[in-house]
Amino acid sequence: MNVAVVTGAGGSIGSAVCKLLESEGWQVAALDLAEPRVLGPNTRFYSCDVASRIAVRDVVEDIEDHMGPITALVNVAGVLSTGSALELKVSEFERVMRVNVQGTLIPCQLIGQLMAERKQGSIVNIGSVVGKNGGNARPWLDANEQTRAGGVAYGMSKAAVHSMTLFLAKELARAGVRVNAVAPGPIATEMTSAFPENLRALIPLGRMGRADEVAAAVSFMLSDKAGFISGEILDINGALWCD
Repeated sequence: MNVAVVTGAGGSIGSAVCKLLESEGWQVAALDLAEPRVLGPNTRFYSCDVASRIAVRDVVEDIEDHMGPITALVNVAGVLSTGSALELKVSEFERVMRVNVQGTLIPCQLIGQLMAERKQGSIVNIGSVVGKNGGNARPWLDANEQTRAGGVAYGMSKAAVHSMTLFLAKELARAGVRVNAVAPGPIATEMTSAFPENLRALIPLGRMGRADEVAAAVSFMLSDKAGFISGEILDINGALWCD
């Protein structure tokens, strides 16, 4: 069996990715700080702070020793942040960047190096529409939207993930390793339960997305069907943002 590493495996999207990949025959190494509520028979949990190079290095070594060579990496781990750009605290900026950017870069570096040496593998990072559209809030209409739905630190972190994906795609292309990202719009998860109804109504398809729909996109990007796709940021947002 091929081995896939999924970070942020305890969240709604991470759990959906683990479940789908396992159903498709993957062995899954599920990384998170706390163990997911449900684990399949071919999924092994690793408690790991993905923003710690030492922690990720140790976990990767254990995965390769006990599960086999890693052929897929899906970086889902992330934290949300809301509020005003003008009032963003440095401590909040650093908290979000540590998890969302550093916590994506470190697994990409450590596992990407192994993939490059073996000339085999695929990486999918989770970005966001907020990394492209300047946020969903409309403070010129309602200042309260900025407090409830503004997310400058989150958007900056996801824009960084998008850029990182493009750089890695070019750097690893010579080794035959593909690197892509999936950029969801509003997805119905525990993290988005407070998403304002008036902003939800702006989604052209008329609903929020589902975690399993994001997982399906990740699965496609990892598959041989996407064998000539690298450096792509795939939007999944119900036409909320089109580029």
